[in-house]
Amino acid sequence: MDKLSFIKSKIIDFNNIDSHLAFWNFKNYKIVFTNGCFDIIHRGHIEYLAQAASYGDILIIGLNTDNSVSRIKGENRPVQDEYARAITLAALQFVNAVVLFDENTPYDLIQKIQPDILIKGSDYKPENIVGYDIVKAKGGKIVTIDFIDGYSTTSIIEKLKK
Repeated sequence: MDKLSFIKSKIIDFNNIDSHLAFWNFKNYKIVFTNGCFDIIHRGHIEYLAQAASYGDILIIGLNTDNSVSRIKGENRPVQDEYARAITLAALQFVNAVVLFDENTPYDLIQKIQPDILIKGSDYKPENIVGYDIVKAKGGKIVTIDFIDGYSTTSIIEKLKK
């Protein structure tokens, strides 16, 4: 398989993730899940995702669709379309799967994946993270990771406007 095909193969449709999950669970891999818009990939994203990947064997990223991002962030977002964002994330060696979701939250996706570890930024209290109840009920762990000051998509957009 060529490198581009390999990257594209990591972008998995919600309805097609079951076989991947079955294999990873059969192998007893620890599954880590995080989610976000990841509109303009920057240092903060890379460090956050690399740290998240370190908590387990498989890193699955739930990626908001364009419609979902627009509802959450406003009509001028996303800057990059969902495929551009998905393929950029899938190109990272420590990312095993990128799954798009159209809802405002990844609750249904988390319910389907049943991750061992759920990760979000430390701007969230663990008990307020979407999917907390699902992961806790199965004996999983909730982890928050600190952001790097000065790195956010919004601040980059503002800087570009100036």
